Parts: sequence; C-alpha cells; structure tokens
Amino acid sequence: MGHHNIRFDGDTYSLMGVWGPPTSRANFCEEDYGLTFYLAEFINSLTNLAYVYLALRYMYGPGSRGMFAPKLDFMSISLLGLGIGSFSFHASLRQTLEFADEFSMLGLTWSLLQATLTTRQSATKSFIISTGLALCFTSFAIFYLRSPSIIYQVIAFVIGLLVVILRTQYLYHWAQPAFPKAKSRDWNIRTWKAISVCLVGYVLWNIDLEYCAQLRTIRQQVGLPWAWLFELHGWWHVLTAIGASLFMNVARELREEEKLEQKKE
Repeated sequence: MGHHNIRFDGDTYSLMGVWGPPTSRANFCEEDYGLTFYLAEFINSLTNLAYVYLALRYMYGPGSRGMFAPKLDFMSISLLGLGIGSFSFHASLRQTLEFADEFSMLGLTWSLLQATLTTRQSATKSFIISTGLALCFTSFAIFYLRSPSIIYQVIAFVIGLLVVILRTQYLYHWAQPAFPKAKSRDWNIRTWKAISVCLVGYVLWNIDLEYCAQLRTIRQQVGLPWAWLFELHGWWHVLTAIGASLFMNVARELREEEKLEQKKE
C-alpha cells in the first residue's frame, strides 16, 4: 500500500458522530470522535486555527483600517481559506470537505507562486503569469475532481512548492536589477527558516502515519491533556501555518522593495 493511502479505520466511536460515518479517502491517526461527537478529529480540527489566526493577524495588523476594512492580499486570503477548509475536513471526515482541504492547500501554493513569479516582471508579464496560473489551477481542479487520486494532489503540491523555492533563490542571487545584498541575505535566511519549519512539520506528519500504533499506546499511557502533544498531524498544521506565514512576510517585503525602487525611478 502506498504511503499516501494509509488509513486508520474502525475506531470505537467512528460511526457515532454527528457527521455520520467517515467517507473521506484519508483518515489519520487521531481516534475518530474520541473526545466529542461533534468533531471527528478534535486536535486535527482545532490546530487549523493556527492558519486562521496568522491570516487574521496580518489582515488586522498595521495598515488595517478597522473591522470592516482589513488588509487583504491573495496570500492572506489563501491562508485563511486553508484554515477553514482543513478544519471542516478534519471535523467531518466527509469526502466533499476533503476536496475543500486539498483545494485550499493548492490555493495556498497558487498564491505563493503568483507572489514570487510576478516579482521583477513587467505589468504585462505579471498579467500573463497570473492568468496562466489561474488557468493551470482551474484545469487541475477539474482533472482532480474526475480522477481524485490523492497522489495527484501530492505531486501538484510538491511541484508548486519546489518552483516557489527555485524562484526565490533566483530573485535573491541572480535577478536583474539585483535587490540590495543585505536584504537578499536576510530574506534568504528567513526563507530557509520557513522551509525548515515546514519540513519539521512534514516529518512529524509522516511519523504520525507510520508509527500510529505506537503513538496511540503512548497517548493511552500519558492520558489527557498530555496525549494531545503526540497528535503529530496537528503539529503539521501548526508548523506549516508558521512556516507559510514567515515566507509570506518575505514575499511581501520583496514586492514592497520593488515598489520603492519603481518610485525612485
């Protein structure tokens, strides 16, 4: 069985939740409806609030004009959408909402690609790139709905992130006109810090999948609330939220630096 197909079914209360029996293709190590009948995966649901919090912190941070006039950009909206989509999926384990989770992950990738690929581009090229990305992601969404194998979503997500990393390295080291060296050095350090945080989260997610039986034994031994520390998929949510937010701040600074340069010309 492929790693992406690992599931954990048959929990004691899995058929008793208010959302009905799980219908999703993915089912994680956290015991279904183990704490409440209202949330299929309690910790995996609540940890998605990290995405929501970090998105709102930007939207209502410096520059916000009040409750009904937040700062909005594609990246913050995608981060908020991921938090809502992933919460809905883990709370219900319904296949329809699993698509919401997966598409919101791709939406986040789309926003990072759009932010980095349009930096150091003319207005015309930026429009072409943004339109091309929209067509690409829309086409993939249609394909994925018709052929919903999780491995396709994983491949698309990983390829998108690799392109983002390669593009940022180009911007820091080889783009012309070059950004100030001190700023490029700082951005590069912070970018790799963000990547490292996400990689730690990814490792914990994989441990959660591969060593579920052992982790469940540990959770039973230590009891609540300490057992929640060993819900490692939840740490994936928290760490990727932090990593994505750190990278978004760098991407925004890149764009602001470019705008400042244009004003000086």
